[in-house]
Amino acid sequence: MDDKVNLLDLSIEELQDMLAGMGQESFRAKQIFQWLHKGAGEVDEMTNLSKSLRQELRDVSFIGKFKIYRKFLSQTDGTVKYLLESRDKNIIESVLMEYRHGFTACISSQIGCRMGCRFCASTGVGFVRNLSPGEMLDQVLCIQSDSKKRVGNIVIMGIGEPLDNYDAVVKFLRLVNHPEGLNIGLRHISLSTCGLVPGILRLARENVPVTLSISLHAPNDRIREQIMPINKKHSIDKIIEACKIYTEATKRRITFEYAMISGVNDSRGNALELAGKIKGMLCHVNLIPINSIESADFRKSDPKTIEMFKNILQQRGIETTVRRELGTDIHAACGQLRRSAVSVES
Repeated sequence: MDDKVNLLDLSIEELQDMLAGMGQESFRAKQIFQWLHKGAGEVDEMTNLSKSLRQELRDVSFIGKFKIYRKFLSQTDGTVKYLLESRDKNIIESVLMEYRHGFTACISSQIGCRMGCRFCASTGVGFVRNLSPGEMLDQVLCIQSDSKKRVGNIVIMGIGEPLDNYDAVVKFLRLVNHPEGLNIGLRHISLSTCGLVPGILRLARENVPVTLSISLHAPNDRIREQIMPINKKHSIDKIIEACKIYTEATKRRITFEYAMISGVNDSRGNALELAGKIKGMLCHVNLIPINSIESADFRKSDPKTIEMFKNILQQRGIETTVRRELGTDIHAACGQLRRSAVSVES
């Protein structure tokens, strides 16, 4: 890789500083920023810049665009799963999903993941590196360009742990929210974390009030440590305490994601224990019928068990939903396609 800067990583203020060093007027930064966020793939597409400035930009920078490596369209619900190839030939995943309220992009924050959750398809392939803010942004731009659909909502729930790539993720949030760019409201963005407590507390102070989704998946530390090694460092009680601080600071409701795993975390007693821990919080629970993974001996709970679990939570005043399964025919669960692609090529 060269030492040139990826223009998609830069804020307007950083573009202004770069242009000042080139002896250019500061208003050019806004023009460049707008071109980038419209999806420009080459500096020469920026036709309101002089040829000499475009040449200077080519000398010191590049526009870090992903290539579509493979694309899969669900025949059941229209979900589109993308395998995208980076400049350094790594593969990431992104998904376009349609809901009643519009189109949602699910993006990755890392290439691989360090968290090691046993039920996740990302586990076992290994961690390569963090994604930059511009690489996260370009997933949205790439999806929009290919689908010709305007993305109105973003979930940072693809491969990777967002709070393990904290600075880049927060910068991405500010970039994608910028009124001169895609201008996607922070209340239309969800960030999913397995519960890195320092990151949750830090995010509460950032003034970026996104919806926080916590991958909880267990009602107690004993079960959670079996399926999520990170729990040995950040216990459920500490995570819930941090979530209360986040809701107080942002006035935003927390979503607790709970993968329903048969015989592991789906009993009546588990539901009652979970309800006792989160009752009274500004939150809701999203029950997830888990996806089958070849290397993990886990099965999804049956529909009657999921309904029982939901009813117990609802009867105790906890808003609970069951996630609609999208793209099951194209392995749309995060990590499944990248896992198979990396396995084939390695």
